[in-house]
Amino acid sequence: MIYNVSPPIDRVFLEIGSLTIYWYAVIIVSGVFIGLWLATREANRLGLQKDLFADLIMFALPIAIISARAYYVIFEWDQYRGGPWWDVFAVWQGGIAIHGALIGSVITAIIFARVKNVSFWQLADIAAPSLILGQAIGRWGNFVNQEAHGGVVSEAFFNNFMQYLPDFIVNQMYINGEYYHPTFLYESVWNILIFILLLVIRRKVNPRRGELFLTYLIGYSIGRYFIEEMRTDSLYIVGSLRTAQVISIVIVLISIAIIIYRRKTKLANRHYNGKKVA
Repeated sequence: MIYNVSPPIDRVFLEIGSLTIYWYAVIIVSGVFIGLWLATREANRLGLQKDLFADLIMFALPIAIISARAYYVIFEWDQYRGGPWWDVFAVWQGGIAIHGALIGSVITAIIFARVKNVSFWQLADIAAPSLILGQAIGRWGNFVNQEAHGGVVSEAFFNNFMQYLPDFIVNQMYINGEYYHPTFLYESVWNILIFILLLVIRRKVNPRRGELFLTYLIGYSIGRYFIEEMRTDSLYIVGSLRTAQVISIVIVLISIAIIIYRRKTKLANRHYNGKKVA
């Protein structure tokens, strides 16, 4: 099973003297700025402070990177225990986790909302489509790095599905003489579907405040649970128990519980656009 294989995409985007810029960084930063533009546009439409999300991202982005790295290192501690201490901080060598970034971002947003005297749930609802779109874009950084992929594909799967993908994807998934499942693509497509769903809900349904963000958490976690099962680079809590799957289940359950609790206690007493619920 050999396809028309071309050399993989070079991980390096640009080299200027001793400075090396990688495609991964370019793609991640692009996702951040597109998400920021989208959130700022929506915040302006709702009459919020013009630079609110620009100010938030100044704190949330570095903290998200730190927490994403810390999350990864904690669950891969055996890999770092005997090595040089500075390897713990070597983000450029790979090893960050979206769940860690999400935890850091949420904590930062809660504190930021209190300082700015705005609703955290309103901020979270506005940011939800931006977050999932940024994740969809960011997965293509994994694609360039030939990481976060699944196991080796069967000949039947290749003939019936994979060979019909664009050549640049098929070629990039040819690693060490075998083709691998492009799980980065599966997750990116899933995230785009969730992004579209959130926009539809926001425009057509006008959900109660907080529920758009919680829908994002539920939708992303469901997709991540099933896609994680296919990946070959999972973090494990113990034995064969995959960390991302456990966290995904916990997030879904907590998100549903919050929705029910807020509705029963009438904490979600406003719609997304600010109008009171009848």
